[in-house]
Amino acid sequence: MEVFRSKGEQSSWSAREASSGSSIGFVPTMGALHAGHLSLVDRARRENGKVVCSIFVNPLQFNKTEDLETYPRTLERDLALLKEAGCDAVFCPSTQEMYPEKMSKRYDFGELDQVMEGSHRPGHFNGVAIVVNLLLEIVRPHRAYFGLKDYQQLRIVRRMAEMEGHSTEIIACETVREADGLAMSSRNVRLSKDQRREASTIYKALVRARQLYPHKDPAAIKQEAISLINASPRLEVEYFEIVDAITLQPLERSSEGSPAIACTAVYAGEVRLIDNLSLNA
Repeated sequence: MEVFRSKGEQSSWSAREASSGSSIGFVPTMGALHAGHLSLVDRARRENGKVVCSIFVNPLQFNKTEDLETYPRTLERDLALLKEAGCDAVFCPSTQEMYPEKMSKRYDFGELDQVMEGSHRPGHFNGVAIVVNLLLEIVRPHRAYFGLKDYQQLRIVRRMAEMEGHSTEIIACETVREADGLAMSSRNVRLSKDQRREASTIYKALVRARQLYPHKDPAAIKQEAISLINASPRLEVEYFEIVDAITLQPLERSSEGSPAIACTAVYAGEVRLIDNLSLNA
């Protein structure tokens, strides 16, 4: 497994592999890898000749300095996991390497980034779009793999790829969960034992929303889901929304045939957890 720290080295490697006929699968990450990330690497491995993973904690997508500072960084462990998983190359640049100059680019995603994460974390998705665009330009993958846990991010990345004219196929991969349903996340390691135990309520609320969706209107479902989560003393809902799976706009009524998804962000102390679940399953 090769490790590259400069954009030029990674681009040259990708060009050589592509010219030799190998398809390239790409898994962008911010490190602190867990089984969810490794499942993306595994799928990329099965569907491509070569696999590249990036590890870069992107400062442009953090709204709070303290969140950026406390984000877990476990590079040596991550590299060992990726080598064991059969990754061919890892791109782990410094912030200076990625952003030698101040980034002023602004994307217009219409209503996609005005709701949920976008409304609670202004500028977050612009930072995501900037870094993913740069990574796609550097790595030039045939396919890039993203987890469905960050559903709104997935929709934003697909829109950005269309806007920028990338030929990369953006592939969505199922959320990997712990045995009690909690979505795997790099932030989970920051949970206390009690917070971790109660965090499974988030998935229970999402499952309950799916059970109720054909029978109750979204407002009533939201109220029940929020009450279920907030009944846990260490959890507090920031938002719980039932939205159209394509436009991400809130739904006013339930329809069994409509593509709908329940999305939520929940605080466990200072740890912010997000999750979602299709309501049409």
